[in-house]
Amino acid sequence: MLNLDAVRASPVAREPFTYFACNATLHPADLAAIGRDFPGIVGTGIHPLQELQYGPAFARLIDDLRSPEFEHIMSEKLAVDLEGRPLMITVRGHCHRKDGRIHTDSKDKVATILLYLNESWQAGANGSRGCLRLLRSGTDLEDKLLEIPPLGGTLVAFRRSERSWHGHHPFEGPRRYVMCNWLVSDAAHVRHNGLHILSSKIKRLDPRTWF
Repeated sequence: MLNLDAVRASPVAREPFTYFACNATLHPADLAAIGRDFPGIVGTGIHPLQELQYGPAFARLIDDLRSPEFEHIMSEKLAVDLEGRPLMITVRGHCHRKDGRIHTDSKDKVATILLYLNESWQAGANGSRGCLRLLRSGTDLEDKLLEIPPLGGTLVAFRRSERSWHGHHPFEGPRRYVMCNWLVSDAAHVRHNGLHILSSKIKRLDPRTWF
């Protein structure tokens, strides 16, 4: 499903951290099929795959993201060896108004990839709300390197560092993506995945935690 040639051809920035974006990662027909087979997520939060049910088109996308070829491309573009590192894949369906605060990701993460799966995003209505911004600092959301609307098929990837600041203006509503995180160790994978599983279970049991 993934247009790996488009990903390979995307230019990479190296300062103040390593990142790139590609807005032609999925064919529109595949995006529509993935949308129909997207997990039935109710409420906010990030959910691990094992806590979700989804259809065959979404499963094919996950297979592509887990493939050795995709991992090799990410290793080359981000200039970091990802082979053998544990991969954690999580999914979001809705955004909370408190999401998007500026951060750099935890030190347990080596590289992060976000693949957006929203079939439309009305910039005129939403403006910059919900659009990911890669930033020059951890103090100013307006000091942006790049702004990425979460349109379906848009992929953004970066190598985690002490300077890999990112965030977005508050937005509440549907905002679908799959996130891939390569982690520093199996222990880190167990820890982070366990936290996501616990959070996912709590949100299903108590709807008051959704918003």
